[in-house]
Amino acid sequence: MEHEMRAEYEEGVLPHEDTPVKIWHMVRRDGTTAMCGRPLAPAAATQSAEGWGTPTSEPFCHTCGAMYLREHPQDTG
Repeated sequence: MEHEMRAEYEEGVLPHEDTPVKIWHMVRRDGTTAMCGRPLAPAAATQSAEGWGTPTSEPFCHTCGAMYLREHPQDTG
């Protein structure tokens, strides 16, 4: 199953190119519900799952990280 990271923003803030990301979540490809269950904006920024664990993915949802590792145990570094 393919995954990507999707941004969460502060409540009431609309996603734009320069909107600061509150936290990154992991979603199943093209999804808008994070693996932790949080609904995310369809227009939220995304980035490849390959960036997981790098500075570009910080801060990252710990629950999504744990769920992602269960599905991809080889991606631990």
